[in-house]
Amino acid sequence: LPILTLLLGITIEVLVIVWLEREISASIQQRIGPEYAGPLGLLQAIADGTKLLFKEDILPSRGDISLFSIGPSIAVISVLLSVLVIPLGYHFVLADLSIGVFYGLPFQV
Repeated sequence: LPILTLLLGITIEVLVIVWLEREISASIQQRIGPEYAGPLGLLQAIADGTKLLFKEDILPSRGDISLFSIGPSIAVISVLLSVLVIPLGYHFVLADLSIGVFYGLPFQV
């Protein structure tokens, strides 16, 4: 349940950030394009995500294909692990590692 709460929160945050970025950049550039994709342009982010899911994978011919394929997973897992230890409330901590300093040590080098 805590992991699902974290994933749902991150998903909603990403959708809001993408929507705000589109609205702000559209107002700065004086264009009205993304506003027409659903109410307030909210469906534009879903359309972009769907397009990315169905794009063709391009793999390097002389590279390590397995490493190239798991690279995005490594990036997402590292972000989720760093957010996991942030206390969201007095009794609402997703993971209490009780190692404090040692968890943040690799990031200070």
